[in-house]
Amino acid sequence: MIWNWQQPDWPEFRHDKAALASLEETFLLRAGELFGAFRHVSPDDRDTLRIELISDEALKTSEIEGEILNRDSVQSSLRQQMGLNAETRRVPPEERGIAEMMVTLYRSYDNRLTHKSLFNWHKMVMAGHRGIEVIGAYRKHADPMQVNSGPVGREKVHFEAPPSNQVRAEMDAFVKWFNGSAPDEKGALPTLTRAGIGHLYFESIHPFEDGNGRIGRALSEKALAQKLGQPSLIMLAYTIERGRKTYYDMLERSNKDNEITDWLVYFAETVLEAQGNTLKRIEFQIAKARFYDRLRVKLNPRQEKAIARMFREGIDGFKRGLSAENYISITGASRATATRDLQDLVEKGALTRTGQRRHTRYWLNTEQRETYVSERRIATDQAAT
Repeated sequence: MIWNWQQPDWPEFRHDKAALASLEETFLLRAGELFGAFRHVSPDDRDTLRIELISDEALKTSEIEGEILNRDSVQSSLRQQMGLNAETRRVPPEERGIAEMMVTLYRSYDNRLTHKSLFNWHKMVMAGHRGIEVIGAYRKHADPMQVNSGPVGREKVHFEAPPSNQVRAEMDAFVKWFNGSAPDEKGALPTLTRAGIGHLYFESIHPFEDGNGRIGRALSEKALAQKLGQPSLIMLAYTIERGRKTYYDMLERSNKDNEITDWLVYFAETVLEAQGNTLKRIEFQIAKARFYDRLRVKLNPRQEKAIARMFREGIDGFKRGLSAENYISITGASRATATRDLQDLVEKGALTRTGQRRHTRYWLNTEQRETYVSERRIATDQAAT
C-alpha cells in the first residue's frame, strides 16, 4: 500500500475549489448568525453557555477516541481555570488536562502555532495516561505507527504514518504551512479548506504516540477561530462523534491520495452541521432562561430537581422522553406523588405529555425555534430601519 505521505506530490494537496465555494460562503454567513444569536443570551447566562459548549467539546473529542470522562469534573475544572468560581474540588488529571487544553485553545486561538504549543497540548491531553513512552514530544519508537483493527495476526492496516525519524521534518513543514496559510498571510486559504486540510495533514503525520485525534480537531477549531477573530465555540467534536463511523471512513479513504476534494466537502459539511447544532444549543439556552423566568417560583423542590435534570440532557433531551419511573428515580417521590407532580407540571405548561398508561412520556415545553428565529428577525429588521 502506498500512503499519501509516500506520494511524490506530498504534501501538495489538490482539490476542486469550486466544490467548496458555496460551503465557504455559507460558513461565514452562519458565523454571523451565530454571533448575533449569542448576543441575545443574557450576560448572566453567557458564562454558563460557554462552559457548556466547551465542556461538550472536551467530552466528545475524548469520547471519539473511546475515553469517557466525567462531565461534572470537566465543568468544575473549566470554571476554575476561567476564574468563574473559587471551587477547589479535586479533579482527576484526565478531566483537568482536557479542560486545560480547551481553555488554552479558547484563549490563545490567535497565537501562531509552534512545536512548543503542540507539546504543551500533548501534555494536557495525556495527563493521567500511563503507558505512553513520550509525553510532550514527538514519538520516537522504531515500530511502524499504524492504525489497525481485527484479531492479532490478521490485523487490517487502515493507515501507516511516516516513521518516527521523519516526524520532526514533517512537523517543521506542517507548522510552516499552518502559519503561512492563516488569514492575512501570503498563502492564506479559505477557512473551511484550511481547517480541513490541517486536520487531514496532521492526522497523516500522526506525530504523537497518542492523542493525535484530539489535537488534530483542536487545530481545526483554531483555524476556524483565526478567521472569525474570536473563539468559534462550534460543536465540532460533538457533531463528529454523532457520525463517528463516517468520520473514520473518510479519514481512511483520504490517506491514500493527495487529491482530497471528497474529504474537504465532507469536512466542510460537518462544520456547517456543527454550526447548526451550536445555534440549537444557543436557542435552547435562551428557551431555558425564559422557561425559568415563567415558572421558577411555581415549582416545588421535587419538580425543580426533575426539571433541572431534564435540562442537563441538553438539546437532545431524554431519549424516549421522561417517564414516571425516571421522575421517581430522580426525586425519590412515591408513585402517587410523582403522578400528582407530573400532572401539575403539564397543567402549568412546563411539560407536554404523549402516550398512554405505561407508554406515557413527558417532554420539556420550551419555546419552539421558529418563534425565536421570528422574534430575532423582527428585532434585526427594526434595528436596520
